[in-house]
Amino acid sequence: MAYTSNAQTASTFNPLALIVGFFRAIGNGMVKMGEANYRVDRARTLMALSDEELAARGMKRDDVVKHVFGDIMYL
Repeated sequence: MAYTSNAQTASTFNPLALIVGFFRAIGNGMVKMGEANYRVDRARTLMALSDEELAARGMKRDDVVKHVFGDIMYL
């Protein structure tokens, strides 16, 4: 025979958990914004190419990030 209970445990208020959750949500949002950038998508596309395909485009694998982000960052 199985017994069930509808008793609830007393929840304790934890302000530190609220603060951590707030900053975690901000951090997760910033990561999602960064990954939604078309430059990141372009870099992933180029990194998925083989070395031969990159060579046909006149690039090396080491130059992909410099090629994609070179106009906005000094690399």
